[in-house]
Amino acid sequence: MSATAAIFWPMVAHAALVFGLYGLLGLRRAAMVRQGKARIEQFRENRDEPAESLVVRNNLANQFELPVLFHVCCLALYFVEADNLPMVALAWILAVPRCPASSVHVPGTRLSRRQPAFLVGFVTLGLMWAWFAVWLAMS
Repeated sequence: MSATAAIFWPMVAHAALVFGLYGLLGLRRAAMVRQGKARIEQFRENRDEPAESLVVRNNLANQFELPVLFHVCCLALYFVEADNLPMVALAWILAVPRCPASSVHVPGTRLSRRQPAFLVGFVTLGLMWAWFAVWLAMS
């Protein structure tokens, strides 16, 4: 597999996490309604959501913050043909820790355990964008 095709696999891995979180959110919300802890109308406007599903919803929202820049960067690197093996490695370094960070966030909100994964992703994404900028400047 060439580096060009490889840049998409970390994106696929992150998308799988997002789909899994949507599934978990649906399951938790359905359980809350069945147990009488929530009414379906509460989820339409996200008011007074039970903690069991709120934490999943919040984690899902996190997947559309920094990772949006990740996906844009991967696509941009691919578009300008700057998606070499180091960039693929950085993409994996960003994508992989998101799963453990979510697995810590969803059952409990221990920031001290989530923060290292966030920092790794933040710095990695900064390096990816820096490489993209250097590539553009050299072109």
